[in-house]
Amino acid sequence: MSEISRRSLLAGAAAAAGLAVAGTAPRARAATPARAPARVPARVPVTRSEERAVIIGSGFGGGVAALRFAQAGVQCLVLERGVWWPTGPDAETFPHAASPDKRMFWLGSTPTIFGIPADPFEHYTGLLEQVPGNGMDMIVAAGVGGGSLVYQGMTLQPSESVFNANLPERLDYARMASVYYPRVARMLQIETAPDELIDSSTYKPARVFAANVRKAGYDVTKIPMPIDWTYALRELKGEMKPSYTNGDCALGVNNGGKHSVDVTYIASAQATGRVTVATQHNVTDVALAADGRWQVSVDRIATDGTVLEKKIITTKALVMAAGTAGTTKLLMRAAAKGQIPDMPDGLGAGWGSNGDRIYLWTDLADDFGAPQGGPVVYGSFEWDDPALANTIIQASLPPIGGDIRSTMMVGYGVSKGRGRFVYDSAKDDAVLQWPKGADDTLYKRINERATKIAGQGSVLTDTTAVYPSTWHPLGGASMGTVCDLAGRVQGHRGLYVLDGALLPGTAAACNPSMTIAAVAERAADQLVAEDVGTVF
Repeated sequence: MSEISRRSLLAGAAAAAGLAVAGTAPRARAATPARAPARVPARVPVTRSEERAVIIGSGFGGGVAALRFAQAGVQCLVLERGVWWPTGPDAETFPHAASPDKRMFWLGSTPTIFGIPADPFEHYTGLLEQVPGNGMDMIVAAGVGGGSLVYQGMTLQPSESVFNANLPERLDYARMASVYYPRVARMLQIETAPDELIDSSTYKPARVFAANVRKAGYDVTKIPMPIDWTYALRELKGEMKPSYTNGDCALGVNNGGKHSVDVTYIASAQATGRVTVATQHNVTDVALAADGRWQVSVDRIATDGTVLEKKIITTKALVMAAGTAGTTKLLMRAAAKGQIPDMPDGLGAGWGSNGDRIYLWTDLADDFGAPQGGPVVYGSFEWDDPALANTIIQASLPPIGGDIRSTMMVGYGVSKGRGRFVYDSAKDDAVLQWPKGADDTLYKRINERATKIAGQGSVLTDTTAVYPSTWHPLGGASMGTVCDLAGRVQGHRGLYVLDGALLPGTAAACNPSMTIAAVAERAADQLVAEDVGTVF
């Protein structure tokens, strides 16, 4: 294998595992691959329809809204730009990090590797999109289930003190902890990994991490995961080809057993008979119609991005759940172009990276081994100081055809650093502006802890310093400034935000999935009680 091929393989594997582009060179903004415009044939049919409720996006927020509205008797249309990714034992639905293909990236949104724009694949409605910003990029997912398809799966509930210091206290932590977090936990069927699995050969990195955390004087905890671990145990017995036990699960788990949103919330919503999921429906604009309803412009696309049909959908209830980047960009474009007048002044502000920090941990004295079982087993919480609370976890590298004596360490936590989106009329797009060093106070603490955990004889490669990026973008249409606690956009009847854009830049030292879902559950209860039957 050539050196360039080997480097590209490692970079792709690291990106898939959550390292973004570990080992890549800093990316010059001018070298960013151009986003290929949608190919629109000369004649494209235009159709119009009316729906009671439209939900843009099918991740944690959209999935919750679809299920709870449907259970209240509301017919819902869920618009998802990506495709279905059905899994099951020995499936080949998802791509592999060791052999990247067109399924990995969204319509040409490939990263720049070693300073070279890399767009080697046929364009496809793939899993991951790199959303460029000035100072920070966002890595976001596409497909039914949204980010739950590719997230490592940590399902963490913040402590009360950290929650109240960083999220609105009016959310009422006591009720969140007694009603909504447990509701999400039941839906996702969370479990910690069994000792039988952890003691197996490929889970050595998890055992090394746990031992090092204790040696460093920190607490170590098993991480709850939305996984039926019997699938991994069956892999050990040779009843399935490896997916968990070799770490080949960073781009989706082919064997199944992962309780992602598509097989939990969305499947339950569809079972009511009141939810239609329209895949390959890419929303291009939202607007306030003259009659006070909401108008959604949609391109129905082929998997190569070709526009097959243009749709104009009107509705009394529009739920923005397209993810932090998608929701904020759509709303800001609509505001800038006068399609939705009088949007709150805070729109686009209050964006945070959730303090993401991703390391390649290389141990020169010992050997983590390869392949490595995954996705995540242990973590270490430092939550005593609500202003600097942080979490560090170990995650496996995917199988890359060799042993590079390395594994992953990932940190995230509370930071006051904030960016904002600014509308660029030349691009007709809202672009994130991130101040350099905004998360440095948190990063310093995470680095101190990670270095101590790694111990002597180890080398930590800080991939976030090389490529400033986050897999956990939050804010842009935050509660308290743009929306109320139920996601209602201030001053706009029937317009809601129920996704990561609603959180004020942080998930209180946790990865955001569980809090996004719990806040959406709380909001859905309120909207069903107060808005269903009156607003829509």
